[in-house]
Amino acid sequence: MGGVDHDVLDLFPDSARIKGATLTLGGLTADELAAEFGTPLVVYCEETLRARARSLRAAVTGGHVAFGAKAFSNVAVLKLFREEGLGVDVASTGELAFARAAGFRGDEIIVHGNNKDAALLAEAGAEGATVVLDAPDEAELAAAAGVKRVLVRVTLGVDADTHEAIRTGHHGSKFGLPVTQARSLIEGALECGLDVLGLHVHIGSQLADFDAQAETIVRLASFAAGCRDSLGWVPKVADLGGGFGIRHNTDEHAPDAATLAAGAVETAQTAFREAGLPTPEIWLEPGRSLVGTAGVTLYRVGAVKRLPERTWVAVDGGMSDNPRPQLYEAVYTAVSATRADERAGEHVSIAGMHCESGDVLIDDVALPTPHRGDLLAVPATGAYTLAMASNYNGVTRPAAVLVGDGAARLIRTRETIADLLRAEV
Repeated sequence: MGGVDHDVLDLFPDSARIKGATLTLGGLTADELAAEFGTPLVVYCEETLRARARSLRAAVTGGHVAFGAKAFSNVAVLKLFREEGLGVDVASTGELAFARAAGFRGDEIIVHGNNKDAALLAEAGAEGATVVLDAPDEAELAAAAGVKRVLVRVTLGVDADTHEAIRTGHHGSKFGLPVTQARSLIEGALECGLDVLGLHVHIGSQLADFDAQAETIVRLASFAAGCRDSLGWVPKVADLGGGFGIRHNTDEHAPDAATLAAGAVETAQTAFREAGLPTPEIWLEPGRSLVGTAGVTLYRVGAVKRLPERTWVAVDGGMSDNPRPQLYEAVYTAVSATRADERAGEHVSIAGMHCESGDVLIDDVALPTPHRGDLLAVPATGAYTLAMASNYNGVTRPAAVLVGDGAARLIRTRETIADLLRAEV
């Protein structure tokens, strides 16, 4: 293992190994990947993607797992998940286009959004997708657009223990409707002739434990019982959303996603039975837990500044390819991808290349004494990095590759300056 701690390597994809001084992913060394595809480069491990998909499907026996495409909308990854029997949830016409390009059709697709426009509803209706109603007047709009099957998203007032920007189930959330309005929406959808399959809830992302979700499921069963009593309607589906967390650093705690998923199914079965209702089919919509740990970002070190206050190590990316440290105070770690046998004896800060003092990728990490030209690997960057990437400072967005069995396949090309100028008039 050289200088890389076992616990740090656990943050990397299943295929990650340290051979001598070098990190390997999918049977390929980090330096050969960087040489062929350039940096920054996001490397996805096929073995990890398939393993996570299979474990979550096995945890939801008799139910349905749909990949939350917002975590990483990529046609090759979506095709892989479809091969593994997953559906997909999308929240825009763009994400729907990615899903269609990957071969998803009809009821394999769930359409979300707190402000769906006419184009998205029309495309969802034409495709035969299931639409999650999220606004008081959306039943009429969906029916007019040709939508047939719907879920109704209800907000049950549970505060998830996560960053405030990614909480979604609390009172006052922009997502879903409180119980009285949700019940009226169900009634309106039934009157419009829509097939109201069931209910949808989601309380937030990067959940570190099951407590908030368990409370939400119990409240959902109670709400469903109220719908039976007042509307004579019983849900056939309970979509419990996603939000299962992953570890981005060695101090972070995140239970196994498949264990949480199995717990959600069991809790729902118990809660609905105790509410006197038939057990609905359980749907889940994981995103981060499917792709997060599968991705590693490779950066090339540029300037190294040893100041009295701290040592700055600048890399050739930053907040344009991973804005999560700025948006969510996300804490990452890094290893030296080609000097992994050396002792990590110097504490440094990893700075991005952008004209912002806040463009700090990692505030404090121990590395072998860094030099210009070193290759760094940042694990757990497969979710919400490229998906949120920008062209700030006119920087082109990185390439992505899929690795496995000693081969790498380009799944997203690196943007060029010509790409940036193409939209200019």
